Amino acid sequence: MNEITTTRSNEMIDPVMHIWGWEVGVYLFLGGLVAGMMIISGYFLVKGRHTENTCSCFRLPLLGFILLTAGMFALFLDLEYKIHVWRMYATFQIASPMSWGSWILILVYPALFANILIRPAEWMMKRAPFIRPWSDKISSIPAILKAVGMTNILLGLMLGIYTGVLLSAFGARPLWNSSVLAVLFLVSGMSSAAALVHMIAKNAEERVLLAKADVNFLLAELAVILLWIIGLISSTEAHLRAAGLILDGPYAAVFWVFVVMIGLVIPAIMQSLAVRHKIHHFTAFPVMVLFGSLMLRLVIVAAGQYSHWTRL
Repeated sequence: MNEITTTRSNEMIDPVMHIWGWEVGVYLFLGGLVAGMMIISGYFLVKGRHTENTCSCFRLPLLGFILLTAGMFALFLDLEYKIHVWRMYATFQIASPMSWGSWILILVYPALFANILIRPAEWMMKRAPFIRPWSDKISSIPAILKAVGMTNILLGLMLGIYTGVLLSAFGARPLWNSSVLAVLFLVSGMSSAAALVHMIAKNAEERVLLAKADVNFLLAELAVILLWIIGLISSTEAHLRAAGLILDGPYAAVFWVFVVMIGLVIPAIMQSLAVRHKIHHFTAFPVMVLFGSLMLRLVIVAAGQYSHWTRL
């Protein structure tokens, strides 16, 4: 790889201090996290776990609502012409990933709110008593419960895939120009959501279930990362040089240490031992998964913006 790395790609870049577009990275992380939370919550509803008072499906919608709003605020900070953000909703461009994403986000909010109404928190009932009849109606009809669950699963999948499509549609950035990126961000979002729910779940059975699921998600994420890298190095010379940015270039240390080792390999090994009762569960393991998921997006956003057809 060293033979094909140009002088420009070896310029002094601090991959930790010089992470371009951190707002976009945070938005992609929170968007993927909420997407995974919606899928998990919807799955629990479809499987009938809402009959248990300790089901995480009652806590995830409100938390997802807050996290998604924080992510959209981070994206808003990155906009150059903030006053014109409303124009995204004045039209729908079928060939524009940004247009698709804008409207998906609009649909996600009512889906989350419908999930919240299944069993609102007591403070919500006191401050907004008018939601009680809606809550009673939704929670008493199995068909509506299943519809809410399936809607959350579907929109969660769309949101998770969109976060990767948003970058892969930029053909001018070789590092991003891969269809595998959508799958990578979806699997990463599922992994981070499973890790988060594993930490906050009150139900012991759910904690074990999500710990086992997270191990599989982490292994799948490692496989998708490998496919992404193989796709880059087997494509054009510009893609090959773009891959060099994370393989042995200025972003390699951050990628391999913080993303691969700390965010994927170590927690996958530790959690697989924990679910087999070889060691105790520690909160540090899911925290490492969340940290690695965030760093994955920050590194890809930063390195991708540096990768360029003319620059490379």
